[in-house]
Amino acid sequence: MSVMMGSGEPLAKPVPASARKPFCSALPLSAKLLRLAPPGQFTRYMIVGLWNVGFGYAAYAFFTAIVSPHIPHGYLAGSLLASLVSITVAFFWYKWFVFKTRGNYWREWIRAVSVYSTVVALGLILLPPTVFLVTQVTGNPKSAPYIAGALLTVLNAGICFFGHKKISFRVA
Repeated sequence: MSVMMGSGEPLAKPVPASARKPFCSALPLSAKLLRLAPPGQFTRYMIVGLWNVGFGYAAYAFFTAIVSPHIPHGYLAGSLLASLVSITVAFFWYKWFVFKTRGNYWREWIRAVSVYSTVVALGLILLPPTVFLVTQVTGNPKSAPYIAGALLTVLNAGICFFGHKKISFRVA
């Protein structure tokens, strides 16, 4: 059935059922994302990512604990210091184990720093309001920076995979 204009002409030709595309693809979003990476690469990324999350969060907690007694909002300085150390450690894991590129250390490290700089900047913007919200919810301002840092780590991981794949370790 087609909708007719006042002159009796159809507004649009009906599309046969065989030519219609489903509203939503049968593949779930996770399967579509996995197809963007070569076999095993995403799995290696997740393994290294778990290490990086643990290492990065431990570095954040360490630097936050060291700096906070000496300056207000020490969690921001702790975040920056931890980022400098964690970026370099993560770079080598990704280069050697995940993306397996050869040479170009300096160029790839600069590109990795640019990807991470975006994530660090986003983290620095989102950390204060997240700390505030966590403080409001928990009523514990001392643990709020640690909880907020852990929450933002999930967002960072997703952004970093695609940034590294498309920018840091792209094959020319």
